[in-house]
Amino acid sequence: MQDRERDDHNASRRLIERAQEVLAEIVERPLEPGLYLVATPIGNLADISLRALAVLARADLIAAEDTRHSRKLLSHFGIKGELSAYHEHNATRERPRLLARITAGSSVALISDAGTPLISDPGYKLVRETLDAGLKVTSIPGASAVMAALTSTGLPTDSFLFGGFLPVKSGPRRKRLEQLKPVPATLVLFETASRLAKSLADMAETLGPREAAVAKELTKLHEEVARGTLDQLACGGAPLPELKGEFVVVIAPPAAEDALIGDDAIVASLKQALEQMSFRDAVHSVAENFKLKRSRVYELGLGLARDERDEP
Repeated sequence: MQDRERDDHNASRRLIERAQEVLAEIVERPLEPGLYLVATPIGNLADISLRALAVLARADLIAAEDTRHSRKLLSHFGIKGELSAYHEHNATRERPRLLARITAGSSVALISDAGTPLISDPGYKLVRETLDAGLKVTSIPGASAVMAALTSTGLPTDSFLFGGFLPVKSGPRRKRLEQLKPVPATLVLFETASRLAKSLADMAETLGPREAAVAKELTKLHEEVARGTLDQLACGGAPLPELKGEFVVVIAPPAAEDALIGDDAIVASLKQALEQMSFRDAVHSVAENFKLKRSRVYELGLGLARDERDEP
């Protein structure tokens, strides 16, 4: 047991030493002028990358959504750079100043309160104007509440749509959900604690009993993910996490019946498939291609076969 503990201890020391070496190598490299979009942790400070630390340590200026919040992160890692505020209320005034700094040869790092910049924050216009000015923009990837929620819920990940925050009032919120209803992809939405219950009720009524999950405190000590159908989550059939903070709601794609794929399109595909394969294989192929229930395609195939037999 002592040998195992010693080996584990030595392995940990080698890991720490190697991380220090890598960080030191990166920090020693000059940072070119430009705008750097730096992802920061969404809860667990250990999720910051070595590259992100190196950029923040070398940047001439760090533009932060909330300087008080970001100063805590920077202080935790001993980073003492110039810090300025860049948020939706001062963006129009601050953008020209940041562009002027970059044009003059400075490196500017943009960070949000948590996660990846530009996701539900005002960074988009700054990036666009920086690129339009022919200046360099570099993304330093890392933590994202969208990806953390999507990959931890057990719902399809091959195709998804991030819808941000829904409208505050129920009428516009339901209208937006109606627009999202036919989208053949998993939906990822943000919501506040105060609106979560009403939003879930609107989701259940508009989208039906789809599989869904509600995630909070992602990457933190008290991370929680509640799973169930939308109606279960809305009525309390599936217990929700404590209503504090912000939430990520992940909703499964529409069922085949809601996917707005007409019978004519399915039959036409079946006819083409049957020219090259057996009835069974054709049904399987069409169902896979359209992401439909096999039973629906099978019934349409039987109808097609009957029509062909009845032809004179």
